[in-house]
Amino acid sequence: MIGRVSVLKDGTEWARVTGDLIEPKQIIMAGPDGYAKIQLADGSTFEVFHDTKVVFRDTPGWTELLNVLIGRVKVYIEHRNGPNPQRVTTQTAVISVRGTVFDVDVEDEDATTLVSVEEGTVNVRHQRFPGNGVELHTGESVRVFKDQALAKVVDKGGAARVVLRAAAQAVYDALYRRSISGGGSSAPTGGGTGPGAQGDKGKGGSTGGAGGPSGGGTAAPPPPPTGPQP
Repeated sequence: MIGRVSVLKDGTEWARVTGDLIEPKQIIMAGPDGYAKIQLADGSTFEVFHDTKVVFRDTPGWTELLNVLIGRVKVYIEHRNGPNPQRVTTQTAVISVRGTVFDVDVEDEDATTLVSVEEGTVNVRHQRFPGNGVELHTGESVRVFKDQALAKVVDKGGAARVVLRAAAQAVYDALYRRSISGGGSSAPTGGGTGPGAQGDKGKGGSTGGAGGPSGGGTAAPPPPPTGPQP
């Protein structure tokens, strides 16, 4: 984890650190600079990105994995030992999986939900409108609206998926910059760095500039002054 990540337990917000356990029915909250990767006992993992609230194991039964309230999660279901049925829900959508990699992004207060599959197959149903739902395969996505029946048309590698990939890459880049900020040859061993770390890319290593790298000898003399411009 990096940045501000906490859980809401019995109405109180508790800050988390790497290695802490998450209990069923706890709300995981990632702040504007927050990110966490959480591993389950079966080897499955899920990532919680910034500005996200998600309930872990909201209802009884180990197949109910997450209830996403707002924000974005990415889920990796482990299935090497056979089918591993899990469900992820939002206020508008029910996503059923057995073994796959997929994104769930609750975009607004109306719980507009974008589901995008990176690997495998998921079934998406609407919470309010009956039906068998839509089956999504690798590279497909669907957006679920609060007051509309689930659309039968899916986006195969379109603009929505491009936006998701760009968002994920931006987060990974930010995390990498934070982990190496401050210069030196060794990475920090603690948690996340301060808010300013993201802007420190390229500051480590050399301290030169116009005078060259540190310890590199005498700097070249400045050029002679020029005459006035016409």
